[in-house]
Amino acid sequence: MRKGKLLIQIRGTNFSNKGAELMLYSVLEKIKYEFPNAEFCMEPRTPFFKRAALNFYQIAELRFLGFEFGVLAKFIPKRIRERYGLVLIKEIDIVIDASGFKYSDQWGKDICLELAESCKRWKNNGTKVILLPQAFGPFMSKLNQKSIKKALKYADLIFARENISYEYLTNLAGERSNLKIAPDFTNLIKGIIPENFDNKINRFCIIPNYRMIDKTNKKESEAYLPFMIKIAHYAYKNDMKPFILVHGDINDKIIAEKIRDSVSSDIQIIEETNPLKIKGILGASTAIISSRYHGIISGLSQGVPTLATGWSHKYKMLFEEFEFKEGLLDVNMKIDEIHAKINLIINEHSRKKLINSINIQSKIQTNKTQKMWDDVFLELKDKY
Repeated sequence: MRKGKLLIQIRGTNFSNKGAELMLYSVLEKIKYEFPNAEFCMEPRTPFFKRAALNFYQIAELRFLGFEFGVLAKFIPKRIRERYGLVLIKEIDIVIDASGFKYSDQWGKDICLELAESCKRWKNNGTKVILLPQAFGPFMSKLNQKSIKKALKYADLIFARENISYEYLTNLAGERSNLKIAPDFTNLIKGIIPENFDNKINRFCIIPNYRMIDKTNKKESEAYLPFMIKIAHYAYKNDMKPFILVHGDINDKIIAEKIRDSVSSDIQIIEETNPLKIKGILGASTAIISSRYHGIISGLSQGVPTLATGWSHKYKMLFEEFEFKEGLLDVNMKIDEIHAKINLIINEHSRKKLINSINIQSKIQTNKTQKMWDDVFLELKDKY
């Protein structure tokens, strides 16, 4: 602890993926309320000016050509390090991992290994380690299996976001007191409607995701763009006032432009950099079709009828948790099926019934999230 203040590292988030940034703000909102005098730090992989705007310290960790420069920082006097906003790993009191979906065979072996080695190092330093609700698995790789078991051994709390992720973990390490289930935690944070957003001309929100192209099989990958174009065309033809919201990086924008150019230049592409305003836009929308996970969460948690495509088990499980299994779309479905799905969330009778059901489930999910934070702060009580 630094001069009576907690130093908390938030990892696994970034500023390019708006869902990841929304998770960062969600964590900050809860932690700052519980620990008003806490100080925060991040790894230097994130943009400096973004970190600086949030008053984050930078962890003195730098690897280049296989050499670890971070070890040199310990020889720099603390008062000088603080002048440049640098902290050491051993000074961190709490690590909050809010990765979303990172620890899986789908992302390689080094990531799970890094988590395991870091958890052991943090434990040896007396640092509390919390992995907030996120998707895990599958773990077919022997190295990943070994790494995740090691992480489970050393982490203080790990929350799986749904049952499949939980089973991937318990199949490796069995039931454990430090392993729990809780939903995505961004459902508690409030959105902000931008002053320049007009929901009279932008009502039907379409959110593309490049992961539907690079993380799916060949058949799904090739079908994705034509599928999204069909959705946009039907919405435009029937005066549903469609618009496209860029929720990710440049690759998502490219898809957005291809959809617009194939349907009509009248369709607006919105690029909002503030994730809270993105959530506000989604809350003000009439209906949503999203390929981004947090686009779905932001819609459903605000009672907006939302359909989606997905490329991992986390999408399927999310709709099961909201008792709306029919909301997950197949990119190879027939055109009349696409129209029927859209009509489900647009037509007044079915829409009203759906909104009522979504709101009931949303309340259940937010209560679970609050219970998750209660468990986190109970675990951290010795750090108060």
